Amino acid sequence: MNPLNNIYLGLGSNMGNRFEYLQNAVDAIFKQIGSVTKISSVYETPAMGFEGGDFLNCVVLVQSNYSVSKLLKGILEIERKIGREEKKGTQYQSRPIDIDILLYNDEIIDKRNLRVPHPRMQARKFVLQPLAEINNQLVHPVFQKTISELLEITEDATSITKLSKWLRNPQKDFDFSKLNYIAIEGNIGAGKTSLAHLMACDFNGKLILERFKDNPFLPKFYEDQARYAFPLEMSFLADRYQQLLEDITQFDLFNDCVIADYDAYKSLIFAQVTLQAEEFNLYKKLFHLMHKELPKPDVYIYLYQNTERLLENIKKRGRSYEKGIKPAYLQKINDGYLEFIKNQHNENIRIIDISELDFIKNRADYLSILHQILD
Repeated sequence: MNPLNNIYLGLGSNMGNRFEYLQNAVDAIFKQIGSVTKISSVYETPAMGFEGGDFLNCVVLVQSNYSVSKLLKGILEIERKIGREEKKGTQYQSRPIDIDILLYNDEIIDKRNLRVPHPRMQARKFVLQPLAEINNQLVHPVFQKTISELLEITEDATSITKLSKWLRNPQKDFDFSKLNYIAIEGNIGAGKTSLAHLMACDFNGKLILERFKDNPFLPKFYEDQARYAFPLEMSFLADRYQQLLEDITQFDLFNDCVIADYDAYKSLIFAQVTLQAEEFNLYKKLFHLMHKELPKPDVYIYLYQNTERLLENIKKRGRSYEKGIKPAYLQKINDGYLEFIKNQHNENIRIIDISELDFIKNRADYLSILHQILD
């Protein structure tokens, strides 16, 4: 999964219910573009460069996997839906909402329809003040000065008034505070790791990822399953046990929860598919001895995806040793998971069908999954 981009957006409104327009913009950014990590105070300033009503302005920090071109397209769509009309002429004019890309990571972008950092941000106190409130040590990639330093030397002497009323972060609609340990499961290629990454970022979670890349038996197993199944499953069992025991019991006080892209029972499900009966009976005894010591997840999420989509995803990620995975093998894994889930007397299991969803490219699909987890 691509890393998330840190994006600073400047929002402004000087028409109608200005505060409501700002709130609508924040809500739309969260629903369509990415996680709203921080929202500054709202500041009131007179219109600059034209005759018009006073503006309400703020800055938001957004984390998103959008490219800068896709981001610009999304912002223009949000402005249009809120009611901003296409600009006539070159003069500034009043508008219900204005959304500017101030910074996109530390990149310098110079295109015909977009320049980043925003070319006039250093001369606008109504941008620098709320931006400094969010991160005053942020360095402007062109001037190589912090936002705090730019605020001190700006020539903008415009009066700026901080409002006592705060915008609401829509992310608070998703309350994961009661879930200390979330396990995300699914078949090979279902998207477990991608979902775990997104949720850990959005909800300040400690991320636990399966260390399959370090397993020397995995490529060999896909070449000769009969020979390497037992050492593969034993090595996975030992590694998962050690990782979960250490990472969950040594809970990080700076994180709100633990989010793992696998559950310990995964070991038993895969072993039942890959091992001979005698091997599996021995394996099962060892598993249950070790499993007693491990904490149990507060919510267990199973991402169901049809076999055709699984094979497409496996092909896309291009791991050479996975090329030989057969549909029948994936079906056996899925059956193993469903049999395990069926025998659990636990209200905290969520089976989420993502066969028709793309929660990486489509933010609405991702939010739909979050709603289903909390339901």
